[in-house]
Amino acid sequence: MQYWLFKSEPSAFSWDQLKAKGEAGQEWDGVRNYQARNNMRAMQVGDLGFYYHSNEGLEMVGIAEVCKPAHHDSTTDDPRWECVDIRAVRDLPKPVTMEDCKKNPKLAKMVLVNNSRLSVQPVQPDEWREICRMAGLDPVP
Repeated sequence: MQYWLFKSEPSAFSWDQLKAKGEAGQEWDGVRNYQARNNMRAMQVGDLGFYYHSNEGLEMVGIAEVCKPAHHDSTTDDPRWECVDIRAVRDLPKPVTMEDCKKNPKLAKMVLVNNSRLSVQPVQPDEWREICRMAGLDPVP
């Protein structure tokens, strides 16, 4: 299993909106960055990711699961762009803010801390465990 982080402005598509999509989930469309696209190409069904509210809130608020592997992004005719589908798994009991991450030396190398603009990014297993701890969760799985 691999771990990821998905960023969205809550005014564009919030965690609550993803939860409302239920088991079917939502296409993570509209990404027009090659590195983020390549991250989605590397994902497998069942991989988990933190859901991060960017620009407003600046915090991880939930855990999502990849429920459909990379496929053509339906919002464009350009064949270069692909996306995955994700669904909500659970809320984080305590949101973890960007500020919390920057203060934690265990997260100093995290992509979020060093390249906060990337919309879909990898999370290392040790970072995953630390953020789960900070959020009040046992590391899942």
